[in-house]
Amino acid sequence: MAIARTPVFVYDCPDPHALAEFYRGLLGGTIDEESDDHWVDLLVDAGGCISFQQVEDYRAPKWPGQEVPQQLHLDVDVDDLDLAEAAVLQLGAVKHEVQPSERGSFRVFLDPAGHPFCLCEAASEN
Repeated sequence: MAIARTPVFVYDCPDPHALAEFYRGLLGGTIDEESDDHWVDLLVDAGGCISFQQVEDYRAPKWPGQEVPQQLHLDVDVDDLDLAEAAVLQLGAVKHEVQPSERGSFRVFLDPAGHPFCLCEAASEN
């Protein structure tokens, strides 16, 4: 039996509304109307919630190094890596210069606040 339920990922960031809008564009969903300038909840279409909290003197992670650790990262499955890449770049993501996937099955990007996230090739169903 689980000790807890309903996990919520919380991202530290300088601008919660801007980062919530980025992830709304990536994942769909609605921004909770109860959100304020310091905390924003994104209610995701697929279920669950991702929250964004304002942090004074925020420092973006420096991936792949650990001088400033990742803090959190998100992996999401996509059907077409090229189409998904174009879409996240349009939303404001940046493709990281380090791409460690030897098979090319995932790509690393940075969200507008500098958090790494990966677009992963969805496993084909055979």
